[in-house]
Amino acid sequence: MTQIFFYHGAKDKLAAACALLGKAWGQRKPVVVYAPVAAVADGLDRLLWTQPATGFIPHCRADSQLAAETPILIADQLDNPPQDERLMNLGLEVPPNFSRFQSLIEVVGEEAEDRAAARDRVRFYKDRGYAIQYFDLAGK
Repeated sequence: MTQIFFYHGAKDKLAAACALLGKAWGQRKPVVVYAPVAAVADGLDRLLWTQPATGFIPHCRADSQLAAETPILIADQLDNPPQDERLMNLGLEVPPNFSRFQSLIEVVGEEAEDRAAARDRVRFYKDRGYAIQYFDLAGK
């Protein structure tokens, strides 16, 4: 069963996602980032080029020719993901086909819309018997 991790209270959702991706890259763990909204995908892409300031997190879009050899992929759909280890959700809805992944990372900002959508996703997962681990990013 998919392990689900909620990182909530992020002052800057994309910066928090970038930090989590940096940790995954540091451990050489691949991640598919589900970002169905183009502005979110573009913002994350730009941020991953500049953060951390002294490093680089290798990433590309899931439809890139380099996707098969790149550990961090940004995807706007999950029809045919290149790996099934880790999925990060930056959308407001439950990601399609999330249960094929070993773990799901949900990043939740402080905005009311984001928090309300996250509560709906928590209910969805709990109603289906998934255990959820929570991590508070407030103040970080």
